[in-house]
Amino acid sequence: MSRRTITVHYVRAALGGARRLGIDTVPLLQGARIPPLLVGDDRARVTPEQFARLVTALRRATGDEFLGLGPAPSRAGTFAMMCYACVACRDLGGALERGTRFYGLFPGGPDLVLERAEGEVVFAVRSDLRGFAEGRFLTECLIVIWHRLASWLIGRRIPLRWAEFAYPAPPYASEYDQLFGCPVRFGARRTGTGFDPRWLAAPLVQDETALEELLRRAPAELLSRREYGTTVAEQVRRSLVLAMRERRAARLPEVAQLASLLAVSPATLRRRLREEGTSYRRLTDQVRQEAAVSSLLEGREPIAELAARLGFSEDTAFHRAFRRWTGTTPGAYRLLEETGRGRPGQQS
Repeated sequence: MSRRTITVHYVRAALGGARRLGIDTVPLLQGARIPPLLVGDDRARVTPEQFARLVTALRRATGDEFLGLGPAPSRAGTFAMMCYACVACRDLGGALERGTRFYGLFPGGPDLVLERAEGEVVFAVRSDLRGFAEGRFLTECLIVIWHRLASWLIGRRIPLRWAEFAYPAPPYASEYDQLFGCPVRFGARRTGTGFDPRWLAAPLVQDETALEELLRRAPAELLSRREYGTTVAEQVRRSLVLAMRERRAARLPEVAQLASLLAVSPATLRRRLREEGTSYRRLTDQVRQEAAVSSLLEGREPIAELAARLGFSEDTAFHRAFRRWTGTTPGAYRLLEETGRGRPGQQS
């Protein structure tokens, strides 16, 4: 099964606050089943489950819902109380306005703003966190979590029109396309996202009972991107994942086959993917990469069978692709994971 994986750069950033507080992060990584040696490899990736476990451990260790990354700590339970305040609203607009006002009550809390402009709504983070080493990461987490919480509240994923950031593009800027699912700009005057204002009138479909379940699974539920099928790229990705999981043919479906499934022409499919800032080739590469990393981290599927399942005609082609993705071979990547877990017969 293919799952989106997360660059190790975000793992390093998440650890920053704990390290400044003098907390030993090695046990936290091991508890999350992330090999500490993996953190030093720029091309390494982890699964959403590993990352969610790490964030949960960091929240406990720092006593801060912001993981020690911001100018002031956020006490445990703050996010939950904000959610309870929001879920009582009638529509999404009211919920977002209440949530931004809630955090504005806390000194040192994030300065969030919901701006209505003609034909567009902007959700932005006005806090200047550039003086903090991991300020960018904290800002991006705020945007991601608020977007996914808003989508959860109305039961549909809200497609973002754009995301922009008030700093230069990082070396891993290509990750942002997957993270936000929209065109991304760097070096902007602010950090925020834009979406269609009609979503503000969407009624909330969740209640306190559903919220309690969400909070029991947080942050995993909000860190994993829900597939609501509101974009063509998500529909193509889902089709590729399903084909990879169940196919018996020697190759993944081509553009023409996917276009037929979506009842559009191949030219229209390519154009819509281009408008969403991606392409068939990029989506195929991402799905293969994530499936390969997830399988190797789970450690059960033989590498030759994995290569065939991913649609590679030869093992050597898979090895070349995996080295391009991660900088190492599939066998070395699996060995590093097994060493980090401390399996029987391996050194911890």
